[in-house]
Order: sequence, then structure tokens, then C-alpha cells
Amino acid sequence: MPPKVKITREDILATAIRIIRRDGAEACNARSVAVALHCSTQPVFSNFSSMADLRQAVIERAYEIYLTQQKEAMSKGDFPPYKASGMAYIRFAQEERHLFRLLFMRDRKAEDIGLPNPELQAMSSLVQGQLALSPDDARFFHLEMWVYVHGIASMIATDFLPWDWGLISRMLTDQYQAMAKQYAHKE
Repeated sequence: MPPKVKITREDILATAIRIIRRDGAEACNARSVAVALHCSTQPVFSNFSSMADLRQAVIERAYEIYLTQQKEAMSKGDFPPYKASGMAYIRFAQEERHLFRLLFMRDRKAEDIGLPNPELQAMSSLVQGQLALSPDDARFFHLEMWVYVHGIASMIATDFLPWDWGLISRMLTDQYQAMAKQYAHKE
């Protein structure tokens, strides 16, 4: 009978996420995962074909964590759903700095971004319904708003400025209302 597998793919992924949360993506490599699991690097490479394969799995898991937090914020009812998605993005940058940097601040020029993006489409549809915009205008509205939200989130993730949640909420509302007014005059 073959020996029982002691370290699973899930163990490795969970450990890699813990390392990144604590020390950043640069600290996550086969050796650091092996040390944290008290094993050799053999289980890492038995479960993943390469470090690139592990990194991709970690990115997918980190994105699942982000989407779960975003969905929870949107269904919580503290803010209208569209605003809640922006607030959740910024909160993720604050609470999960290293995962945020891995997901949203890494060099992506060699990646296939995969447009159309389902999240972009969902947020654009939400805006389209709220503001009665054309699909193209709703998509562009969301992209402009996301650039604004990403700027705040990036400043938080990099400790550029301390931010108060009341101020963030006000700024998002002000930006949304200003853009909504601009788009209403465009029609």
C-alpha cells in the first residue's frame, strides 16, 4: 500500500497564503512554504508543476478571498451595493495589504487580462441600472470610478496616507454624484 499523503495541495496553498499575508508575495517560495510545513520542497513540487503553477493557484485563491469579502459587503446593507463594492475594495487594501498588492498592484503586462471581465460587466450593469446609462457609458463610468477607488486603495495599501472611513465614504459619494451629474448632462 502506498504511503499516505501527509501534505496536500490545500495545505500548501493555505500556507502560501499565510506567508504572503504576513510577509508579502516576495517571501513566498518553495523553500519558505516547505519550512512552514516542516517538510522538504518535494511535496510542493509533487502538487504543483512549478513555482509559476503555485503562484497562479495562490492568485486564484487570493481572488476568491477578495470576492467573498466584496460579496459580503455588498449584501450587508451598510451602503448601496455599488458603493459597498468600492468600500470593500478599499477595506481589502487595508486589511489584506499583501494580498491586495499581489492581486491589484503586480506587473501584469505578460498576462492575458481576459476581457470581457465578469466583475467589470457586473459592476457596469449595476451602474447602468442605477443611472439609466447605455452599456458603453456604464462601462466607462465604472472604469473611471474604479480608477478613483483604486487610487485610494493603493495609498492605503502602501501606507502613503492614513485614511478615515468616514472621509473615504464621503469621497466615494462625492465622486459618484459628480460623475452621475456629468453623465446626466451628457445625454
